[in-house]
Amino acid sequence: MDLVSHVTVLGGACSRATIVDRCGRAAVDKALRGGVLVRVARGRYALATASAAVRAAATLGGVLSMRSAAQRHGWGQKEVPDLPDVTFPRTHHLPPSARRLVVPHWSDIAAEDIVDGVTGVRRTLVDCMRMLPLEEALPIVESALRAGDVTKRELMAIAAAMKGRGRARAMAVSAMASAKSANPYESTLRAYASTIPGLDVEPQLPIRVSPTRELHPDLADRSLRIVIEAESFAWHGETAALTRDCVRYNAFTLDGWIVVRFSWYQVMFQPAYVLEVLQDVVALARRHANVARGSPVRAA
Repeated sequence: MDLVSHVTVLGGACSRATIVDRCGRAAVDKALRGGVLVRVARGRYALATASAAVRAAATLGGVLSMRSAAQRHGWGQKEVPDLPDVTFPRTHHLPPSARRLVVPHWSDIAAEDIVDGVTGVRRTLVDCMRMLPLEEALPIVESALRAGDVTKRELMAIAAAMKGRGRARAMAVSAMASAKSANPYESTLRAYASTIPGLDVEPQLPIRVSPTRELHPDLADRSLRIVIEAESFAWHGETAALTRDCVRYNAFTLDGWIVVRFSWYQVMFQPAYVLEVLQDVVALARRHANVARGSPVRAA
């Protein structure tokens, strides 16, 4: 997997440490010199589309916003949009030809909410929580938490201060958000899992599988004893990494956990399959629980 693919999987933006770990320092420096990557904040890089989007917004008299602003802030997301999100004043007339260049939105944005042609941290979070579906909003918000651009307390206060349409959605997103999810891929999977009745997952839940070993699965439901792992060939393609992954899987299984695994492609492009499997695994876990409770009766 090349550098651009790695950053794409990471949601279009990532820290320098992350991409250096994946691709090496020389490849990262080359991408910066060639304009493939741009530095959007200290130690934080994004694909060059982040800068191109700023120029497109300025040319049309708008402000880079929502998903495109999130990328410009260096936050990962489920999927970088093909066209930049640009917000225009409510009275702004946009020629039809411009709609081939941007995804337009109309709203009056206060001057203090605009920084260098991009909505600031607070306004970007408000727009994303208010307007995006959960599987798109949660990865952005959790990335902002991991980056340290907002705290959990600040995030919940931002949502609570909102008024009008989308406030309830924003409150739910802020309450659910956690910095523990490792990347946008895991956040997206967690968003899908949260819609399954009876499934209550936590990211990086500590599970002691032996007296001397504790593991932290991507997602886990403690009461149903379900582990959900977000797998990627990019991280597990080498023999040593694959072997460690097998040992990890076996440890969970031997400790009595039901383990399901999803690839990046499935989470991003086959959500119906993911949801179907999650529903089925909840049903399976409940059957296992019923058998366990009934086994003493049968034994008697």
